Amino acid sequence: MYRLKLLIVIVSLIKLGFTGKTKRAAVKNNSGVTPAGLCGTWVKEADGGQFTSPNYPEKYPAERECVYIIEASPRQCIDLFFDDKYSIEPSWECKFDHIEIRDGPFSFSPIIGRYCGQESPMYVRSSGRYLWIKFVADSELEAIGFSARYNFTQDPDFKDMGTLPPLPNCDFEMGGPEGIVESIQVSKESKALDTQAVDCRWFIRAPPNSKIFLRFLEYEMQNSNECKRNFVAVYDGSSSVEHLKNKFCSTVAIDVMLNTEVGVVRLWADERSRKSRFRILFTTFQEPPCEGDTFFCHSNMCINNTLVCNGIQNCVYPWDENGCKGIIQMKQPRKKYIVRQDDFDPNLFHEAFEPPHYELCTLRRDNSAEMDELPQDFQKLRRSSSKCIRDHHCGSHASSAHGSRTDLSLREAAAAAAHADSQAMLPHLPLHPPLHHTITTPSGRRSILVMKHSYSHDGAEDCDPEDDELDEGPSHGRARLERAVHRSVSNDF
Repeated sequence: MYRLKLLIVIVSLIKLGFTGKTKRAAVKNNSGVTPAGLCGTWVKEADGGQFTSPNYPEKYPAERECVYIIEASPRQCIDLFFDDKYSIEPSWECKFDHIEIRDGPFSFSPIIGRYCGQESPMYVRSSGRYLWIKFVADSELEAIGFSARYNFTQDPDFKDMGTLPPLPNCDFEMGGPEGIVESIQVSKESKALDTQAVDCRWFIRAPPNSKIFLRFLEYEMQNSNECKRNFVAVYDGSSSVEHLKNKFCSTVAIDVMLNTEVGVVRLWADERSRKSRFRILFTTFQEPPCEGDTFFCHSNMCINNTLVCNGIQNCVYPWDENGCKGIIQMKQPRKKYIVRQDDFDPNLFHEAFEPPHYELCTLRRDNSAEMDELPQDFQKLRRSSSKCIRDHHCGSHASSAHGSRTDLSLREAAAAAAHADSQAMLPHLPLHPPLHHTITTPSGRRSILVMKHSYSHDGAEDCDPEDDELDEGPSHGRARLERAVHRSVSNDF
């Protein structure tokens, strides 16, 4: 009988785990590392932990990038220590292998420092409850790496509050094609008193191979821009800190698209921030191609058909609520086709303005031998004398009365020719003279030929084709200048 009792006591001690040591308390450490299992030792404890570079104290492997995110409990901060046995490939400004430490949970949080070589960071303290550490190794010159440990300590901003009571359990489970996550659920379901600080989490679980879209309907933080006192955080995959996607504590919150089928919404509010509130609509969806019981949102979303025309915008854009009084829009995107008319209808074409006529007077001699060799049909098309279409092409007096600058240029050219006839022959002008040509007279004066064109409708009928006749004798120089003027005007057009 005695032996039987002794045996029962021994078995009971074994079941209780009696080994001469006290039983370790449950670990509540939300820190994480990415990628898991490839970044050295990673130990989490209730009041801190330890982590190392891969293969420490041996040389770390090449081409490795590890991210360690440490999260303390509310109203705590982090003390980080590096061991003396430390070596990372040295480089200018640590552009190659290095350790980068940031004061917050993200890669864009304020940077504390970047370290390499033989000099370690030694000691780092966070300003809040998060630290973000990244270790990078390139493809050359490996070293032994580092070993670091961290502890959680009370945040100095809350040292006057004394010992804080434990936070109430405040978790929620959500699911379905859509749903509402709102802060008022905390008081409705009696998760916490209005005088208690809360750290609540809503777990949203979508069907397999689905994703989640979160749209903020309401958002207001009682103490804006004070993230230590209140914030709303969104996690993609789990509530672990390495899956933290967005964190809002200011005056604005944006919609969030998650890439996994598990989403977590987290609310932290201390005793003086319990009026912080939010309201979020979540919609589960699948990527195209859409199946028969889904609706295509035109934004790579296929939502449940029951969400169409339900008075709530579930798509990123309101495709699911457009045209709900009539026929529902198409479910799948279609190719766009342009319908063209077979025959052109001239009645549909309205000419905005009458195009100007740019035909110039032709200065051509009739006694050319080459013209006699042309076919008879072409001779009929040839004009006996050139016909001007507009007066400004002929330089009539009627057009000069209305300010035509072409006639002025002709007069200036004639005057210049008269001075030139009294001395040596005028140099032959090029076939295409420049718009501005300067001629020096014997008296030292210069006449500038302005080859400009002015459009005029007046006096078009007064244009005399006889002006196109070329005279022999003293006017030979003027004819050559007139020919150059007309050619220049023709080039302008």
